[in-house]
Amino acid sequence: MLRWRLLLGTLLVALVALLGWLDSRAMIPGVWLFPLALVATLAATGEILWMLGDRPSRPVAWVALVGNAAIVSSNWLPFISSYRIIWPGAQAIWASATLALAVLLAFGSEIQRYRAPGIATARLAATSLTFTYIGLMMSFVVQLRLLASGALGVMVLVSLIMTVKLGDIGAYTVGRLIGRHRMAPLLSPGKTLEGAVGGLVFACFGAWLGLCVLWPLASTGLAEQFSAVHWLSYGVLVGLAGMFGDLAESLLKRDLGCKDSSPWLPGFGGVLDIIDSILLAAPPAFVWWLAMSRLS
Repeated sequence: MLRWRLLLGTLLVALVALLGWLDSRAMIPGVWLFPLALVATLAATGEILWMLGDRPSRPVAWVALVGNAAIVSSNWLPFISSYRIIWPGAQAIWASATLALAVLLAFGSEIQRYRAPGIATARLAATSLTFTYIGLMMSFVVQLRLLASGALGVMVLVSLIMTVKLGDIGAYTVGRLIGRHRMAPLLSPGKTLEGAVGGLVFACFGAWLGLCVLWPLASTGLAEQFSAVHWLSYGVLVGLAGMFGDLAESLLKRDLGCKDSSPWLPGFGGVLDIIDSILLAAPPAFVWWLAMSRLS
């Protein structure tokens, strides 16, 4: 199992690195990474549906899938049309507008399906959660790539992934070595306070790599290097949000009685198990980059 995890993990990293490299040289931002984001969105949506099983509150599959596909795809609307908004980050308004339309679609579906009281509200709630948790959170991941053109935009996205994933590695490693005090025993018995501290240290290291090593290489002198205050604040903010994202998915799995989000990736669980920490770390990372105002 460990050998399989290492092999699959290496292949996933290589795939993302290749697509990121191609995307950094593309005329249209995100043209190479968009298919990956869309596939991950649809797979994670399918896993939510799988975890809900045959519960009456399970969203209508086509509504959940179409809604989330539309929410994520809408982030590229300004790049394939004349509907541009000039201030940084404002392009994200399209995802919010599409989210509202997706909720309207869910209401329309329930109005059409309604036969008796007792389940429509619960199904609407589950569908809206699916839209927000998967579609809207993934939109923040996408918007990080679209904050800048070329290699700079890819490095913004890489900074998120590197910080979150090194935080995950640090939390797991330190927790296994010296973890004694459980952080959330009912949700995730393996997570410890010692592991959380280790995760934050590793996350800060990942932030330093992203902001002080990779960012200058991509900026070619167009953006100044970040200080210790910058990469430490980014590491702590994104690292904590990543841990929270991991616990958030654990809450869903425990509440639904599932060990993994799906069984199709042995050793990893499912796509949602891989991207859970990234999804909830993306909004604070997005806000941090906007606040820095250092994109060229």
